[in-house]
Formats: sequence, C-alpha cells, structure tokens
Amino acid sequence: MDAPVVAMRGVEKTFANGTRALAPIDLDVRRGDFVTLLGPSGCGKSTLLNLIGGVVRPSRGAIAWWGADFDATGLDSRRIAFVFQAPTLMPWARVASNVRLPLDLARVDRAQARRAVDHSLALVGLRDFARHFPRELSGGMQMRASIARALVTAPDLLLMDEPFAALDEFARQRLDVELSSLWRAERLTVVFVTHSIAEAVFLSTRVVVMSARPGRIAGVVEIDLPQPRTNATREEPRFFELVTQVREQLAAGGAPLGETQEPALVEEAAP
Repeated sequence: MDAPVVAMRGVEKTFANGTRALAPIDLDVRRGDFVTLLGPSGCGKSTLLNLIGGVVRPSRGAIAWWGADFDATGLDSRRIAFVFQAPTLMPWARVASNVRLPLDLARVDRAQARRAVDHSLALVGLRDFARHFPRELSGGMQMRASIARALVTAPDLLLMDEPFAALDEFARQRLDVELSSLWRAERLTVVFVTHSIAEAVFLSTRVVVMSARPGRIAGVVEIDLPQPRTNATREEPRFFELVTQVREQLAAGGAPLGETQEPALVEEAAP
C-alpha cells in the first residue's frame, strides 16, 4: 500500500504559555480519506489540523507526510491547501482574481492560471460569477469561492476548519452535499473540522472523536454509509445509528453536553 498521506505517532503539542493542547496522538490519513475531527470547544481540533498542515510543529512525537518528515520533504513535492471558517476573500478583487491568488504567488504562467481558475470555478458552480466582487455573493457563494481558491492548485491534501459554521442550516446542508460530490469526483483527500455530529457523519469516511483538553483521540467511528451522499442519506436509519454511535463516543470522552451540537446560525445574505 502507498504510504499514508499523513502519519502521526505520539504527537503532542504544548504552547509557550504552558497550555497543553494535545496529549499523544496516533493518526493515519490515507489517500482518498475524508476524515473529520470532532470534539468539544478547546479540545485541540484546530491545533491538530495545523500540525497536519505543517503550520506548527509538534512538541513531541513524529509526523510524516507521504512517508517522509517535514525536513526531508519541506512539503514542497506535494500541495496542501486550507479552507477556514471565514472565506477571507479580498473585497477589492473580483472572484476570479481571488481564486487566482495562490497561482499568482507561485508565479504560474497567466494562460495556465486562467485555465486552472476556470476549472476550479466550474467545480464549485461559480463560473458565471468570475467577474463579481465578494460583496455581490451570498455567504454560501463566498465559501464556494474560498474552496475554489484552495482547489486551484490541485492540492494533494485539503484541510478545512469549520468552513460552514457561520451559514444557516439550509445553506450548510446544501454545501455539505456539494462538498461530498466534489470529494468523490476529484478524488480528494480531506481532513475536516466541525462541531456538528450530523455534518461529520454525513461527510466522512471516518470520524475521529476527540476528548476535552488536552485533546486525545477518544475513538474512531468508521462511516459505512453508501455513496453518493444526498439529502436522502440524512433520513436513513443507518445515518441515525451512526450519529448515536458518535454521540456516545463523545460522551465517553468527556465532551460537555451541548458543545458538539449545531453552532449558532446566521442568515445567509441574498446574492
């Protein structure tokens, strides 16, 4: 078998102020996985995601990417892309320019960049909005633009930190369906952070349940729901069984009641 995309062994993180964010973590992410990190607020989900992305270094333990450590690869031979909770689009730039930004920074040929941007916008259904400014898009469309910007480099690993948390329930469920379809069509490898049990079960091949700080893996739930995932998936008895299984794992890991439900919602602005 291929080496894991990411292999973590005994990884811990303690920050300079003495906060112990993560107890020892062992985790493999393999090519084609959709792994969701789920746990209560402050359990270290985002810290673990940043370790996976090479943004921060562990205090102890080892991380290998595609079979080599950070110093050996520099993460140059593979591409890692992030999508954050806020779209972080440049308000003065049109959608196409926002999506092209990673290619501009890498000094990619303009013609090649145009083709990549057009393809990426088509993947997220925004080709007709390439000339719009971010303020002219709804919240869900802005997040699609952010995802297009992450995909424009054809990343080998896509890391997503609660990207849909600020959207209303209808927009969030629609984007969950679209993301699941995109993951399948593009054969992506994704590590996703959420507070929502239902979202985690809907999207994932595996849900990694984390305990309260210092974060550790309290359990891993394999998600055997059939593909493709559609709105009808949420009505299947097996979906509810898996939601219950994940909730029980959270409780066993000491998650405070209410901290892993749907976050506060805001209305999605009209396009």
